[in-house]
Amino acid sequence: MRSILVGSDSAVSLSQQVQGTGGSSAVSKCSAAARGYIQDRFLRLLAGRRRRRRAPLIHRGYYIRARAVDHCVHDFLLKTQSLPRTQILSLGAGFDSLYFRLKDIGLLHHTVVYEVDFPNVACQKAALIKGMKELSALVGDTGGEGLGAITFSAVDYKLLGVDLSELSELERTLEEAGLNKEIPTLFIAEVVLTYMENTRSDALIQWAAEHFPQACFLMYEQVHPEDPFGHVMQQHFSQLNTALHSLAQYPDCEAQQRRFLGKGWTECSVMDMNEFFSCCIPEDEQQRVRTLEPFDEYEEWHLKCSHYFVLAASKGMEPSWTPLLPSVTAPRHAGPVGMAGSVPAAVCARLSGVPGLRRYGHHSVLIKPNMILTTGGFGEEDGQHCRMRNFHLLSKHAGYWEAVCVTQNIPDKRWGERLYHTVSCLSDTLALVVGGRTSPSSAGLGMLWLKFPKTCNAGPDDVGVELVSLQPAAEAAALRWRHSTTEITFKGEQYLFVYGGRSALEPVLGDWFFLHTPELSYTVIAVEGPVPESRHSHSACSWEGGVLIAGGLGAAEQPLGSVFLLRQLEHGLQWQTIETHPPLVPRYSHTAHVHEGKLLLVGGVWFHASCVPGVTVIDLMTGLCLNYVIDVEHLEWPLMLHNHSSVFLPNEKELLVIGGGGNCFSFGTHLNPEPVSLSLSSILISH
Repeated sequence: MRSILVGSDSAVSLSQQVQGTGGSSAVSKCSAAARGYIQDRFLRLLAGRRRRRRAPLIHRGYYIRARAVDHCVHDFLLKTQSLPRTQILSLGAGFDSLYFRLKDIGLLHHTVVYEVDFPNVACQKAALIKGMKELSALVGDTGGEGLGAITFSAVDYKLLGVDLSELSELERTLEEAGLNKEIPTLFIAEVVLTYMENTRSDALIQWAAEHFPQACFLMYEQVHPEDPFGHVMQQHFSQLNTALHSLAQYPDCEAQQRRFLGKGWTECSVMDMNEFFSCCIPEDEQQRVRTLEPFDEYEEWHLKCSHYFVLAASKGMEPSWTPLLPSVTAPRHAGPVGMAGSVPAAVCARLSGVPGLRRYGHHSVLIKPNMILTTGGFGEEDGQHCRMRNFHLLSKHAGYWEAVCVTQNIPDKRWGERLYHTVSCLSDTLALVVGGRTSPSSAGLGMLWLKFPKTCNAGPDDVGVELVSLQPAAEAAALRWRHSTTEITFKGEQYLFVYGGRSALEPVLGDWFFLHTPELSYTVIAVEGPVPESRHSHSACSWEGGVLIAGGLGAAEQPLGSVFLLRQLEHGLQWQTIETHPPLVPRYSHTAHVHEGKLLLVGGVWFHASCVPGVTVIDLMTGLCLNYVIDVEHLEWPLMLHNHSSVFLPNEKELLVIGGGGNCFSFGTHLNPEPVSLSLSSILISH
């Protein structure tokens, strides 16, 4: 059993011989505390000498974990503060600092904390506490050395070295340490039980319910193993030799709830971490966390949160223990998403193995019939993960797509290796790159002209890059990313409509610019109607001379489900809301296309954990909104449809999806290995 807790607190060792891997939660929590996410001065003492700064995504992940546990523990102590005695039993506690934090702020006046972990971990922690004055002084008088499995014993703190899977040995040691089954008890299992065989973890859950008349159980674990992120998550833990046993039998929150209710617990509530963050964390605290450091990994953050849950079960508690009641009014998107059918996905055979197409945060644009230019993003180049310098040109010959890497005449400084930019093709020889960023703290990268030869059969010999000189009034249009740039027509003139996005200073933008083409002069055009909520990572399509805006991520980092049309009037333009029925499921980081009066939304991220977004078709005349799942039966790898690009070929009713993926928390980076073709002919039948 000792080898299967590599990914949890219980595997953290103070020995120099144990490698400080990215899966070390003690080091990650320490890093999060150093950046102000967690207020915990004891983490650095318990983590030993191992220090490493983690990425902002890791900080957020460990923040929400710590916040959920603290939220429920504090609620238990608050609800039982009038009782003479209570106790907390932390299972697989590792080098957790919970006891010291609670003792430090005076919350353990009538509560004893018991911590259980493998004997070697418990012995190391006991030695650490005894050898560090700041810790031993807080614990107080130990009443002598620990005996046997009880490695440390004080008045309100007991540290036990027992294998959790050996239930009879656990029960005997707890009784020896003084655990009282007749007083209110909070059990804590923070990413622990999933590493045990289900029969053993189920037995422990049932034992706690049967032997403790007044009990609460707090659990934090993983869910949803079968979607693309879940596959990457499972693969990570399998490679560490730490398989997540509970996922097959208890794959979602509902199954975990049934598990506890079926094992003797009378009340049980469960939230995934997206719901917990939205509903149980005050808005001012949410805002504080968002501003701690530059952050731009929204997709990965929300996907991580949808794959972890917090569970609170209880029995015999008066009043009831209900720590997961929402304290903040937030939109909820529970329940399954209805699917109208499926769309078949197939790999593009001749594009297999082209490393430059494995990227995310890039942009692809159709520059000529059957010719696609892909630029920017983060991906794989020369065997390394990096921001992408080279362009790739995809061309279709005799029914097959082929790829050419284009490296000539691309000045690195001017191109800037940008992500989350837009590319608009203005003619068969000219395209405009708008915005983008290198890092989330960058100030934006301006605009570039891309010039390519008028005639090119297999691919251009070169792509010229020229910096655009903008009027001062138009410069703000370029200093953004995750925005949209769309061609519109007004009074017979062509304009580029730059809308939304975010910048280094503003986490979300709601402004817009009209740039007259081809000279890109800034033009003021009157716009009427209700102004859409500020957003980034939305989609935008040209339609009937105007622009369709759909979805996006709003100011509160909540996906949006609105669809707007910027349409022409005689004297100006007007925002108009397009009502959909059933309502569009809020999403962002999708792509979109229009075909014969239908808006096609492809992929993205939403908060519905029951499935991942596929293709949504909105009839712009009737508002009918239909969702289709993507059939990935013939793909041998997880298809992540966010941070991707897509190009629609109307004659073939074919959608080519290029790239996509991202950093899957601490589980590694997933890049879709090759472009995928989606055949939409069956769902675009004209009526």
